[in-house]
Amino acid sequence: MRLRRSAVALMAVLGLALTSACNNGSDEGQGEDSGLQKVSYLTSFNTFGREAYAYVALEKGYFKDAGFDVTINPGSGTVDVMKLVAGGQADYGIGDFTATVITLGKQKLPVTTVGMIHQRSLAAIVALEGGTISKPQDLVGKRIGDQPGSTNQVMFPVYAQAVGIDPNSVKFVPSPPPALPQLLASTKVDGIGQFVVGVPLVEKAAKKKAIALPYGDKLPDLYGNAIITRSDLAKDHPDQVKKFTGALLKGLQDTIDDPAAAAAILKKHVPQTDLAVATEELKLMKPYVKPDGFNDPLGAVDPTRVQKIISLLDNAKAIQPKGAVKTADVVTVDLAPKG
Repeated sequence: MRLRRSAVALMAVLGLALTSACNNGSDEGQGEDSGLQKVSYLTSFNTFGREAYAYVALEKGYFKDAGFDVTINPGSGTVDVMKLVAGGQADYGIGDFTATVITLGKQKLPVTTVGMIHQRSLAAIVALEGGTISKPQDLVGKRIGDQPGSTNQVMFPVYAQAVGIDPNSVKFVPSPPPALPQLLASTKVDGIGQFVVGVPLVEKAAKKKAIALPYGDKLPDLYGNAIITRSDLAKDHPDQVKKFTGALLKGLQDTIDDPAAAAAILKKHVPQTDLAVATEELKLMKPYVKPDGFNDPLGAVDPTRVQKIISLLDNAKAIQPKGAVKTADVVTVDLAPKG
């Protein structure tokens, strides 16, 4: 089984590599007929409703208007997205900002972030009512299903410290993203790593009410997902990055303005989408994209807040050695939207 999973993962990477090769050929990424620049993009985590904004930007022509021919592929967690972008198998991707900072503290991948999708973290542990988890302290000794390298797993030690439990007292069970809700429903695990907006999907699979333990409740300064690109692309082609980011954020604005329409667009491109679940996910996502009191443009980055997050991770010993990561190492502030 392990060999089979490795083969499947290899085929996925090879597929992305082939897409990237097509997108970055001798014609410098320009479509031969359309004149559009071919760009590959990775979602943060599969093609759940929360990823609809990229498909909205594609469907409504925002990418095309900005000069891009975009191919969207499903991502499988922040760390994998970072590695694929760093290796040139994708040009842009979405990953949790805190998990990105932690990862860059461990390995110097040539990536940077250029804007925030969520101004608040969506990361959470999700369990079912009547089960063995109802509060953070209940996590001790429990089994949590999650994709290795996912936001929830990478960030968990920081959350565990914030709630006063030993992160090593919780066992993470490797599980592919699409299988997580059913895994929880079957009670093979006590909880799953999941974004807060994934609750409707979990409740549909389990036919029970779900309980979410959001990391952001204990760590309110954390950002959620960020836009990731290669460092050389940000440095050498800043105008391209700004145009791509602008088009993606136009799709995000439309998505939070009309979640049902965005879910319908997602279903057009991803037929297995459940419209009702996707719509509910997007409704839940809106206050994370644009919280009360947030008056900056969508995608904005506050460098002071970034430094505060880095300091939090330093103090939690999530970054070793302390001080190894600076703001400029994780975000290109000049390319982020500004008021």
